[in-house]
Amino acid sequence: MRVVDSTKLRNIAFIGHGSTGKTSLVEAICYATGITTRLGRIEDANTITDFEPEEKNKGYSISNALAWCDWNKHRINLIDTPGGTNFISEAHFAMDVADGVLMSICAASGVEVQTEKLWDIAVSKKLPRAFFINKLDRERANFDKAVNAIKDSFKVNPIILHLPIGQEASFEGIIDVISGKAYKFDDAGKPVPCDVPADMVDKLEETRTETIESIAENNEELMDLYLGGEELPPEKVIAVLKESVASGDAFPLLCGSATKCIAIPMLLDFLTESFPSPLDRPALSAKKPGSDEVIEIIPSEDGPISAIVFKTSSSFAGTASFIRIFSGSMGSDFSAENFDTDTTERIGQYLKIIAKNTEPIEKAVCGDIIAAVKMKNTKTGHTLCARQNPHKLDLVHIPTPTLSFSVTPKTKGDEDKLITGLLKIAEDDPTFKVNKDKQTREIILSGMGTGHIEVIMTTLERRFKIQGVLQTPKVPYCETIKATTNSRYRHKKQTGGRGQFGECEIVLSPKARGEGYEFVDKIVGGVIPKTFIPAVDKGIRETMNKGPLAGFPTVDFQVALVDGKTHDVDSSEQAFKMAGSQAFKQGILKANPTLLEPINRLVIIVPEECTGDIMGDLSSRRGQVEGYETVGKKTVVRAQVPLAEILRYEPDIRSMTSGRGTFTTELAHYQEVPHEIAQKIIDERNKEKAEEA
Repeated sequence: MRVVDSTKLRNIAFIGHGSTGKTSLVEAICYATGITTRLGRIEDANTITDFEPEEKNKGYSISNALAWCDWNKHRINLIDTPGGTNFISEAHFAMDVADGVLMSICAASGVEVQTEKLWDIAVSKKLPRAFFINKLDRERANFDKAVNAIKDSFKVNPIILHLPIGQEASFEGIIDVISGKAYKFDDAGKPVPCDVPADMVDKLEETRTETIESIAENNEELMDLYLGGEELPPEKVIAVLKESVASGDAFPLLCGSATKCIAIPMLLDFLTESFPSPLDRPALSAKKPGSDEVIEIIPSEDGPISAIVFKTSSSFAGTASFIRIFSGSMGSDFSAENFDTDTTERIGQYLKIIAKNTEPIEKAVCGDIIAAVKMKNTKTGHTLCARQNPHKLDLVHIPTPTLSFSVTPKTKGDEDKLITGLLKIAEDDPTFKVNKDKQTREIILSGMGTGHIEVIMTTLERRFKIQGVLQTPKVPYCETIKATTNSRYRHKKQTGGRGQFGECEIVLSPKARGEGYEFVDKIVGGVIPKTFIPAVDKGIRETMNKGPLAGFPTVDFQVALVDGKTHDVDSSEQAFKMAGSQAFKQGILKANPTLLEPINRLVIIVPEECTGDIMGDLSSRRGQVEGYETVGKKTVVRAQVPLAEILRYEPDIRSMTSGRGTFTTELAHYQEVPHEIAQKIIDERNKEKAEEA
């Protein structure tokens, strides 16, 4: 495969709400450029980028897929992203490594929820953006309505480069607004020049005036020519448009139909002519190791290597690491430093990716997106850099999971296989977490939503032949004490021969939340030999794991060992361990034990009009709102809510906000459970223990 220089590279992420035709667009581009010889269809489950079995079965993308094509001496790296709410993090990763985004808008549905979210992400990353109004051949397709929805939703005036010829079943071509030329398309997607329909002449002239004015506004020389009534050189118009797109001052709008391959050649012309190359990208900020020093990574083919791994996949021969190069070039048998693991990675071969297929290349240059296999210590988000210029690129943000389930193997004895399989899946998907809760002893799966977890379980069964049963996870309650008390216990046992004797007196006292357990030795005069004192502590530690109220771990208290007695013959470590255990059991009942529950901190982002509903819902969940602020059209609410009340918050907030709300959550602290709720928890827990007995 030939190597192109960085000025001829384009890295484009195709983003938008689910079912707006992103995968079909990439498919049409690959077909039009000869990468594939047949046009796949979502309905037939044969598109090149939706190649995972789960994607074929569900009919939508669940992870980023890469392809590339050559057009007019340029190479375009295409990133097909999912549009579903459970997989929006994949679009995050794609935009971290893309140099521009094409937003696919369905001509019938207009701007939808996920498109709004993705627009906000693209804005935050300061990426060049353009719109493609797709599916104009679909029933109820309406170009003007879709354009107005873009204006209303994003508060921008898109620069219209295409006008459709016909709509719905009669859609057959487009008019290039700047050149004024019209095209219809044959069954293979080839453009056939035609006359501008008579009923569109006025519309074209009006739109062309608006488009040229919008482009000229961004360049003084072009504006002078326009105001002087002179004909504007097409190459100058395109150059100014490219500058305006790169700076974020212009948002071009094109249209067509991916499934009918209408306007695909014009889209390819636009991607190569008007989107920036990797060398046009602004310098990136990076951190030096062991300090707060920030350096700039300037895109250059000749600079020291700076790259990031933005995806790992086991769908290849060995695990493949997907790499975006931001500076420098990689030749054969290349070595780079992994900043995150402080190791050296040797890359023996580079691969260009088209979905699940790869092709070896000899060299990768600044801006390229490639894959490398069998990298030993490198994972998603890791930075690869030169030894002489160590740094960390803080680009790939891995979001916190929003929903958790506990899982048990369907077949007894498969727990180890279950955990092994889940951990393997987690290596490919950094938004999926698996761990074993030390307290509840449950295997906990955490992901971005119900749909995400369902895909994980399907993948587990397909790849590892293991089925799991999902349940709501148990809340890790704790117990503690509220009063100080003394407790003395003598352990004495005589069974013939040497007996057992150990006596101790302890003082139990509460500690502040989060301070844990503390054992204090206050023995004076050697009434308990020092060799036996650790045994008292050990007896308490083993017993405190099951509190007196409902068998939850006891936390945040101090035990002071203040007195005791020994026997010259019968005292032993075992005897004092038993004495400590029983003294604790008796004492804690007198120390006003109480139940604690985990309180999570929530940061919720919702449309302004949903704020009241969110506030009311938080109140019903025993939540305490810490504050809120308006940011643009959104409200950011900060609150603390018991974990027990938000175990299924992800589908609830989606319902309350029509899919437009997002949130993050993390443990804040533990606090006492209200008495009436605590009693219900205790009764339920004791009932469970009775049934297990």
